[in-house]
Amino acid sequence: MATRRIISTEKTILDKDDDDVSAGGAGQQQSSSTAPAVPMDVIIKLLAFTFGMVVIPIGSYFLTVNTIFRGNSTYAGALAAIMANVVLVGYVVVAMNEDQSEQLEAKKKGGKKD
Repeated sequence: MATRRIISTEKTILDKDDDDVSAGGAGQQQSSSTAPAVPMDVIIKLLAFTFGMVVIPIGSYFLTVNTIFRGNSTYAGALAAIMANVVLVGYVVVAMNEDQSEQLEAKKKGGKKD
């Protein structure tokens, strides 16, 4: 089994990595981004809708099973399922509006550069 020998003019993978780091400039350090990958407002929206997805259907079930539907758990369960779908559709609408607003901002920035 033959192996490939490294010629002295050929750089190894480690040498290439060292050159890439030093190519950033003499004495200049490359800065790394420590910002979170997901903005905080997106995380807050996700947590709020998660809380709503848990609380609203369960709360609507227990609030209506004895008061509105007089013990009929089928109707109260159906209302809880409808409320879960309302929360889900609300999340989709908010997410789509947020995505559209980001696209509009990108178009405005792109239009100003031209």
